Amino acid sequence: MTAEFPRRLSYTRFVALMPRCAVVLAALFQTLKGACTGLAIADSTPLAVCDNLRIQRHRVFKGIAQRGKSSTGWFYGFKLHAVINHRGELLAIKLTPGNVDDRKGLLAIASTLFGKLYADKGYIGKEFAQKMKDKGVDVITRVRKNMKEVVHSEFDQALLRKRSLVETVFDELKNLCQIEHTRHRSLSNFAVNLMVGIVAYCLQPVKPRIAVWVRIPVNVTADSGNVTGIPANVTEGWCCAF
Repeated sequence: MTAEFPRRLSYTRFVALMPRCAVVLAALFQTLKGACTGLAIADSTPLAVCDNLRIQRHRVFKGIAQRGKSSTGWFYGFKLHAVINHRGELLAIKLTPGNVDDRKGLLAIASTLFGKLYADKGYIGKEFAQKMKDKGVDVITRVRKNMKEVVHSEFDQALLRKRSLVETVFDELKNLCQIEHTRHRSLSNFAVNLMVGIVAYCLQPVKPRIAVWVRIPVNVTADSGNVTGIPANVTEGWCCAF
């Protein structure tokens, strides 16, 4: 390797220089992130920084990381709040301590969203729904057993069934892009590792997605000006327009 990279850094020096990349990676994500299409899915995922048995001895993130609870149990670390579109592209992200409410994390990154946003029952709340409505976003969730039933359209019901797309994105971020591990030595290097994984995901040519099909009437074509995303040779029937 020395012949191919004569000026390569030592491992110690490389680790020392890593924090300089954090701002650049954050700026790069802003250029690579997807565009809101009016159909978004929101969720959060835990990022544990140590095993639960070692919480009392953990020092790197002491006073910053917090205990939280997810669907898989208790953890000590942070929460990554994320919003994706139906193409599997990341629209917005926010990192918070593990004990922050999912709704609070979403409100902080909802300024660029519009249309409908599908989420789980952790995002239920009248005050929260109204704040999102004021931002131009309709939050659609299932209801709890002790709540009054809400009738959703067939389209919304179908998107709620496909909400697991965001879980697939989190799975790729953790297992392919490796944004989660428990060997961090500093907060800055943790941030760099997180942003490197997120940028790597954004650069993937193929992402998990939901195909959204629309019905094209007989008198509507791609050249009519009132329908976008429709191939020019399609004049009638069903078409994957998004």
